[in-house]
Amino acid sequence: MSFDLRLPIGLLFLAFGLVLTADGLIAHRLVLDINVNLWWGVVMIVFGALMLLFASRAKPAPPHAVDHTGAPPRPGH
Repeated sequence: MSFDLRLPIGLLFLAFGLVLTADGLIAHRLVLDINVNLWWGVVMIVFGALMLLFASRAKPAPPHAVDHTGAPPRPGH
């Protein structure tokens, strides 16, 4: 079993993106007439969703054969 780092990264960005988007929708603070929190929140939600999509589509790693002879592994095996 292997650990896919895309899963916690996706969850983290998705959570922070939701918080930023909510703040952008509620506070309406503008910088140069742009709601920065809203737009960066949306970007983070999209990035987090992509990471979760890639993590869900990942193929499991093949199991490694255990060689108890001490011989070096052969290429392609």
